[in-house]
Amino acid sequence: MFDFTPGKIIALHLNYPSRIAQRGRIPAQPSYFLKPSTSVAATGVPLERPAGTELLAFEGEVALVIGATARRVFPDDGWSHVSHVTAANDMGLYDLREADKGSNLRSKGGDGFTPLGPELIPAADIDPAALRVRTWVNGELVQDDTTADLVFPFGRIVADLSQLITLEPGDVILTGTPAGSSVVKPGDTVEVEVDAPNAPGAPTSGRLVTPIIEGTTPFGDFGAAPSVNDLQRSEAWGSAATAGLTPAASILTADLKARINSVGTATLSAQLRKNGYNNVSIDGLQSTRPDARLLGLARTLRFIPNREDLFESHGSGFNAQKRAFDTLNPDDVLVIEARGETGTGTVGDILALRAQVRGAAGIVTDGGVRDVVAVAALDIPTYYANAHPAVLGRRHVPWDTDLTIACGGASVQVGDVIVGDADGVLVIPPSLIEKVVVGAIEQEQQEAFIADRVAAGESVDGLYPLAGEWKERYAAWSPSK
Repeated sequence: MFDFTPGKIIALHLNYPSRIAQRGRIPAQPSYFLKPSTSVAATGVPLERPAGTELLAFEGEVALVIGATARRVFPDDGWSHVSHVTAANDMGLYDLREADKGSNLRSKGGDGFTPLGPELIPAADIDPAALRVRTWVNGELVQDDTTADLVFPFGRIVADLSQLITLEPGDVILTGTPAGSSVVKPGDTVEVEVDAPNAPGAPTSGRLVTPIIEGTTPFGDFGAAPSVNDLQRSEAWGSAATAGLTPAASILTADLKARINSVGTATLSAQLRKNGYNNVSIDGLQSTRPDARLLGLARTLRFIPNREDLFESHGSGFNAQKRAFDTLNPDDVLVIEARGETGTGTVGDILALRAQVRGAAGIVTDGGVRDVVAVAALDIPTYYANAHPAVLGRRHVPWDTDLTIACGGASVQVGDVIVGDADGVLVIPPSLIEKVVVGAIEQEQQEAFIADRVAAGESVDGLYPLAGEWKERYAAWSPSK
């Protein structure tokens, strides 16, 4: 039975691959924060969600209990200093993360924010890489993972901490949470269990039960007040979709889309030039769907040249490339900076399918496309430089998203209007789109008149472009008169 107060509680930020994939950050080394001993609570003890807050989140974890003093031990010896393991719930209040500025003191250190127990599993009886941690909310299983593939094994964590901090008997180390952490509200009940299902007797911590209740005492005005934004909501709930967040309304109304799509990119390009914009075409690309119109707002992804250490830290897991495709919304066009490098792929059939399922309008890359036949079979148009079978790690590291990039010789910013057809792809600043479209519609009306006259046998002299008498005759003919 867990019935003592730890001298120190040290918690690890990220450790489980499933959680790291959600966060999109791959830690090179373990990092930690402290929790007060007053945050410890026993099973069955209710936890208040403080009055005026909304983002109280659970994190089921394996807790290590130090049994022998550890100071400057090595990873191979670290586990021998652990006497027991048990279940932990590393509760956190995302409303106070901004106030903490990284310390996690208030957001993770409140009274009752570290439920532990109920039973202790002797460390000598188990394999540290064969534990299982599960979490239930209101009886529904929401976290289920094992310690088989931890980024930082338990022995390494003990050794790392002991380089500078003496770990003493009774200290507790929280070892990270798997995917599935989310928000709970008053009336919910969270249960966490750690067990070793393949060990003799299948030892277990038992269910660590934490009922959530509503607090009634508001925060005073003599400290930082709770504050939340959509980023905190996304991280607390696990994703923007789970948090119920919806993208801002698009500037591309149905009427504006219809007017843009009524004119060709060649006409739009001419109007852009008339307005002084000569460097707004993404050059050198072909389309998987030259018969399909592309229209949407830019989202961006940038690849940097491959370097082995950088690919190791940024290339796997829920990397920038996967995050970009997984967060696309209707009307989005993902524009990819690949530096014109054609010796590898930048998108393949699975990610292109993901973009289509998300409702995105299209994909534009100045690099290669893998699985080009499968990508071309999709409804979503993809503009690309060439086909290539290699994966991105051959030449690229997926680096960052939603920033100003260069693609095919054009600068592209998030929110730029992207228009494409068989003639090519244009980047139109949002502030200019109305003026350009009005001019393009008028231009195409003029050209319809000119084409009609040329078909009737008229010379293009003075007719194309309109001049003199022909201007007057067009004014009398114009359907927009």
